[in-house]
Amino acid sequence: MNPLLFNLNSDPVLASQLRAHLDAEEGVINQRYFPDQETYLRIDSNCQERPCIVYCNLYQPNDKIMPLLFLVETLRELGASKVALVTPYLSYMRQDKRFLPGECVNARPFARLLSNYLDFLVTIDPHLHRIHSLDEVYSIPTHIVKAAPLIADWVGTHIKQPLFLGPDSESEQWVSEVAQLIDAPFLVMEKNRKGDRDVEINVPSLKTWKDHTPILVDDIISSGRTMLTTLMQLRQSGLNRGYCIGVHGIFADNAYSELQEEAEVISTSTIPHPSNQIDVSAALAVPLAQWAKD
Repeated sequence: MNPLLFNLNSDPVLASQLRAHLDAEEGVINQRYFPDQETYLRIDSNCQERPCIVYCNLYQPNDKIMPLLFLVETLRELGASKVALVTPYLSYMRQDKRFLPGECVNARPFARLLSNYLDFLVTIDPHLHRIHSLDEVYSIPTHIVKAAPLIADWVGTHIKQPLFLGPDSESEQWVSEVAQLIDAPFLVMEKNRKGDRDVEINVPSLKTWKDHTPILVDDIISSGRTMLTTLMQLRQSGLNRGYCIGVHGIFADNAYSELQEEAEVISTSTIPHPSNQIDVSAALAVPLAQWAKD
């Protein structure tokens, strides 16, 4: 039986693409708010004995979590055979360590919360650093879709003589994989973070790469300070105007416009934004299709 796909407060374009790839039926939700801002939710689709997929992009998650839990719980009560969550951006992964006394390591309680409700989770390149695998914090099966092949395909189609650059050691896992997929050179720089918006980047000598197009790749572009600082130093080194590619383009405040002054800014479609040029829908659909059949 084809799955039902419910779009909970997320990008309708990506939801439609996912339904098409999965040959899924659109799940109908009736949702509104009571005067006190509590959530009213009703499912108007027959989900009895059917696999149900909830598309809820957990970028800016706080207003989505309670409706998500209500939806999943109601699907189970109404007889869904199993429930999966697809969230291109998985929130609450960056606070993965107690840096200061008393801090909440929110990656862990958030993972326990979702694991209590779901059977399966699909996401794209979550921020794994000190937590090395989702299995360390999630107790349900998960699947990580890698953005590297999608980025490599885009670069291979649009850019000649690319030189991939990672702004810091955390970015090496993405930069190296993308570069290897299209047999291109890559370099990883060193970053010294002094604050949320204050960073220093140590750029190596780039004299031998004058004929290449620099491409900065990172998983998350938030304030953009790391990317912007790196791009300014690349320009001073005499390199061509390059590209800034992010898996998840958050672009807080004026980050997007500031980056555009220094480079062409590209992102995948995990978070809706004018910079989206790399479609993730087909890649997300693959593990969901297999899960729905099993």
